[in-house]
Amino acid sequence: MSVSTSDERLTDSGITIAPVYGPQDTSHFDPAAQLGEPGEYPYTRGVHPTMYRGRLWTMRQYAGFGTAEATNQRFKFLLDAGQTGLSCAFDLPTQMGYDADHARSEGEVGKVGVAISSLEDMRALLSGLPLDQVTTSMTINATASTLLLLYQLVGEEQGVRGEQLRGTIQNDILKEYVARGTYIYPPRPSMRLIVDTFAYCAKEMPNWNTISISGYHIREAGSTAVQEIAFTLANGVAYVEAALAAGLALDDFAPRLSFFFNAHNNLFEEVAKYRAARRLWATIMRERFGSTDPRSQMLRFHTQTGGSTLTAQQPVNNVVRVTLQALAAALGGTQSLHTNGFDEALGLPTEQAAKLALRTQQIVGYESGIADTVDPLAGSYFVESLTDEVEAKAREYIAAIDAMGGAVAAIEARFMQDEIESAAYDFARSVDRGDKVVVGVNKFVDSDSTKNDVFPVDIEQQIAQRTRVIELKTRRDNALVARSLADLEIAARGTANVLYPMKEALRNLATLGEVADVLRTVFGTYQPN
Repeated sequence: MSVSTSDERLTDSGITIAPVYGPQDTSHFDPAAQLGEPGEYPYTRGVHPTMYRGRLWTMRQYAGFGTAEATNQRFKFLLDAGQTGLSCAFDLPTQMGYDADHARSEGEVGKVGVAISSLEDMRALLSGLPLDQVTTSMTINATASTLLLLYQLVGEEQGVRGEQLRGTIQNDILKEYVARGTYIYPPRPSMRLIVDTFAYCAKEMPNWNTISISGYHIREAGSTAVQEIAFTLANGVAYVEAALAAGLALDDFAPRLSFFFNAHNNLFEEVAKYRAARRLWATIMRERFGSTDPRSQMLRFHTQTGGSTLTAQQPVNNVVRVTLQALAAALGGTQSLHTNGFDEALGLPTEQAAKLALRTQQIVGYESGIADTVDPLAGSYFVESLTDEVEAKAREYIAAIDAMGGAVAAIEARFMQDEIESAAYDFARSVDRGDKVVVGVNKFVDSDSTKNDVFPVDIEQQIAQRTRVIELKTRRDNALVARSLADLEIAARGTANVLYPMKEALRNLATLGEVADVLRTVFGTYQPN
């Protein structure tokens, strides 16, 4: 049978797709060559020998809104529905280091995540949750060390030791300068905070993942799949180099590094992306940094389905998109997964949408059969060829960033930002022209005006949170708080690890905003060019 070659097909990253693939199209089809076995270097086929035959990925639905009490109720709702790990979203004031009573917080308290200003808020957030049994992921960056210490303090109040706490803080500040914007301090002092967190956790919380190096937000900003893994791994290299420069031993901190990727609609390119990322990181850690510990070479990652792919038009169609994306993540070997609610282009997910998103994961995991064998697409001529192509193009980007002096220098020169903006513009143009079909937006459009339920934003919760912070600041021991914050400032101006005095300040009921203000005084704030 002849196959027409008259029309050119491209992946989302611009890789040409041939009409048909065969053995000549891949150098890795022989498993004895570079493809390897699951659980073995270079981990193309997964970081564990049995993958989902041993245990399914962690189903970690993202939740957070309003007050700590409201989010605690959503956590329990999802756990009762079968969720296997917690994932917390924080509001913009918390991410930017402002308390709920700050003037800049007005109108944003609890709006896109939960408001956490103090130890008392964290107690309410985690009330009734056994921290020695659940794993918790916190999407927080500039103030990551503060939220981590608040979590640990609540754990201590429950009688849970630091080594018993398991979870992840995102703590990836570099991608904030590239794609997301929730930064506070300039890049270099921010890197110090991250390295201090690595060192603190190595001693105090050895089973905590100290960073989730994030490509998710890079992709949400408009990057291609290739750019997503290239820029993410380049940032990972920068974190490793910073930790080594601070005197940390590679295999003491590298096993606790984790990653966070997006899942978009191009099923096969997404699967190839995850496989290529694992292989790239393994070779970087072994060949560039000389790691001898297999745990340091394994790229472990969380996946979230693509928020930017969801449409407000015909929103129920998003159920299908999310299913495809979840399938790609599972076929690509993710360690944990969040599936978006179908109504998230309209607002925060309603309970109905959140439960359906979780049920989507459960159906994929328990009913599809993809968990019955490891890396089921291995050996596909197309997938192996595409994995090679994605890896090769990502290597070119990483080499270009290395030539600039690394990720921090590339960010300061706006290299990554410009590349992402260009890719986003090209994609938008392709949708406008109709070259890229988005069902319900530029093709198969209908006039359906069905009303959709939208998550309600409770203004009273915002007012209550502001009042709570004001009341806390009047009844605590303010002299003790002032002494604690002074100790933090001394550490920040010197070379001591800032997390130790920060923890004492938080224990004494200093607020997140007060801690951030001390560090603003010492480190300054970042102003983009």
